[in-house]
Amino acid sequence: MSKIRKGDNIIVTAGKDKGKRGVVRSLIGAERLVVEGVNRVKKHVKPNPLKGVQGGLSEQEMPINISNVALLNPATQNADRVGFKHLADGRKVRVFKSSGEIVDV
Repeated sequence: MSKIRKGDNIIVTAGKDKGKRGVVRSLIGAERLVVEGVNRVKKHVKPNPLKGVQGGLSEQEMPINISNVALLNPATQNADRVGFKHLADGRKVRVFKSSGEIVDV
């Protein structure tokens, strides 16, 4: 079970986009993820009339290492570490380390 999942609100803790917040769009393997609005780069696109692709510059989001992000705690609006806890009914849930609140609903 991963500490950060698709759809989580995160904050970037290191790199050129430090301090930016966004939503996880996708996970790539176990160590990289794509975040909405973070690590945007310009890519040169070659025109392809058969596919209807116009050439020029396009901006896209590139993956960022999972060690450079932290889960955003909605109560404090700060970055927070995540741990795991087993509930009485046998479920394994994510919890914030600072407050012990359950992340999952």
